[in-house]
Amino acid sequence: MLSKLDAPHVNLAPIFHVAGTNGKGSTIAFLRAIAEAAGLSVHAFTKPHLFSLRERFIVRGEEVTDEALMKAAGRVGGIDPKLSQFDAQVAAALILFDDTPADLVLLETGMGGRDDSTNVIRCPALSIFTPIGFDHQGALGATLSDIAAHKAGILKRHSPAITVRQAPEAMAVLEAEAARVGAPLWRQGVEWDAYASNGRLVVQSEIRTLDLPLPMLTGPHQIDNAGLAAASFLAPVVFTITDDQFSQGVTSAYWPARLQRLTHGALAAPILAIAGEVWVDGGHNAHAAAALARALADMQRKRQAPVALIVGLRARKDAAAFVHELAAAASRIIAVPLTEAHVEPEAIATLAREAGIEASTAPTLEDAMKNAALLPAPRVLICGSLLLAAEALSAQTRSRLG
Repeated sequence: MLSKLDAPHVNLAPIFHVAGTNGKGSTIAFLRAIAEAAGLSVHAFTKPHLFSLRERFIVRGEEVTDEALMKAAGRVGGIDPKLSQFDAQVAAALILFDDTPADLVLLETGMGGRDDSTNVIRCPALSIFTPIGFDHQGALGATLSDIAAHKAGILKRHSPAITVRQAPEAMAVLEAEAARVGAPLWRQGVEWDAYASNGRLVVQSEIRTLDLPLPMLTGPHQIDNAGLAAASFLAPVVFTITDDQFSQGVTSAYWPARLQRLTHGALAAPILAIAGEVWVDGGHNAHAAAALARALADMQRKRQAPVALIVGLRARKDAAAFVHELAAAASRIIAVPLTEAHVEPEAIATLAREAGIEASTAPTLEDAMKNAALLPAPRVLICGSLLLAAEALSAQTRSRLG
């Protein structure tokens, strides 16, 4: 397919190829912000989107226009109209990136890596691995080793790679595959590290130490994502970035629906009126739920409050694992339906009750917010699906426009 399009993937700018289960989008947001702070022009392909398909395509720092995207899609469809939707999107992204010069391309994999359409890239400047956990087991395999084997498929001979700390089973697979193909592997805790210290983000490699401000994105996991992004530019790649540019990038990165706080609007009003907080997150698997639980625990240390989780999950998600990871952080779970195929709210509520958490259902997000407002000054987290996150953020936008 790409050869018929004159191989748009062959002569692109240096590519950072990003795989993993969680944190890919946030890591790319940090990578992009750091690169742009250094004056580099950046293309990015990410998924999923919140409101518009155009969000997936960033061309030289700007969301693609309808006209440009339709033109690229027309070229793809004219050759093979039977491509899967995601494969067609990747092809369109590569066309857009090939048509417009840039200094860096940030490319996010789909579900896995080895069999992913983004894996046509022959020699990435860097392969980046965010945390690998359980998700899409039907396609990637039942064990963490199976899933990691798919992710590790993006490793290329002589192309360096970097990874965060992984579960032992996943790390063993990455190390073995890197050795097999001859890809130098930078491992967190071995060749590099990143951690919070005295209200700062410290990133260390064998050749350089960065003392940076903490990221503006909320949650301990965002410290990990920011550290990975900064360390990626310390790996053996072609860019030179100053400490000030690293600092500017880490503090300016923005990625919506990742522990995003709602501070106004009709949806949040019942909670804000009683001195509560409202947060939105699109995380939808067990690993994301565990990260949210850690973030909520961190918030509790700053202000104790009853925690109400408003949860909606797509039908294909592991509801039991998601609820299990979040149960210890919740005072109450309110389950709601989604606009597409979803886990029945009563099933989610039953799982919560089995975990010893008070639970109920609500027919709409607005009703769930009113239910949560029965708690004193609660901390409300709307989570479980980007569909639900988009609904919450859309309501805030409508209130602002109104």
